[in-house]
Amino acid sequence: MSDSRHVVCPHCDAVNRIPPARMTEAPRCGKCREALFGGRPIELTDASFQQHIGRSDIPVVVDFWAPWCGPCKMMAPAFERAAAELEPGVRLAKLNTDSEQATAARFRIQSIPTLALFRGGREVARQAGAMGAADIVRWVQAHS
Repeated sequence: MSDSRHVVCPHCDAVNRIPPARMTEAPRCGKCREALFGGRPIELTDASFQQHIGRSDIPVVVDFWAPWCGPCKMMAPAFERAAAELEPGVRLAKLNTDSEQATAARFRIQSIPTLALFRGGREVARQAGAMGAADIVRWVQAHS
């Protein structure tokens, strides 16, 4: 089982080992029994951020956003569509920079929306500004 991928549960934050061949078979969390993938972005907090970024073997794309941000609101449906297309190979997540200021400050988020792609616990790409679903998918595929 050494080739299994670690996937963090979006519901209970438990780390699950999933064989690559089973990633597309609607895997469930071994702890809470909820679906590991729902085809939509998950919400991250300051408390859950490091677990999802640091313990996941699949790339994680984080949308740093705020509820008052017009471009963020415009991009939200496109980000949802991109999540449906990219899972289970890539996890898409959102982090509200107003309520989760410590993480936003740690990554020096200066404009929103900002997308950051993490692989192996490290940021490998960043893109500021709103994008459509096809552009998000292309950007992720080019960097993951």
